[in-house]
Amino acid sequence: MNVSDNPLGGYGHPADPCSRAGRGEERAVELAPDEIKAAITRLKRANGHLATVIRMLEEGADCEDALMQLAAVNKAIGRAGFSLVATGLQNCLADGGPDTPDTKRIEKLFLALA
Repeated sequence: MNVSDNPLGGYGHPADPCSRAGRGEERAVELAPDEIKAAITRLKRANGHLATVIRMLEEGADCEDALMQLAAVNKAIGRAGFSLVATGLQNCLADGGPDTPDTKRIEKLFLALA
């Protein structure tokens, strides 16, 4: 499959949670579109909130109000990331168990979000 043919834009095949993803020999954990729908929705909502924060700052809104909105954006992005890590970890554990390289990579990603 060519990157241009891939519905995920070059991020592996949706049916294979641990497929190669165009990163040399390194394997990447891949999630099917139905598994990431909630995370995408959350990120779109965060994107809207971020646009609101930018507009607020451009219009000279109160710093406290802008920071409150920015905190909501930050939380939404974090929750989406943790959701993706949890789903990826479930897939890798189902495919190979807790000691596989893919599971270890997901754990590392989880710690990067913490």
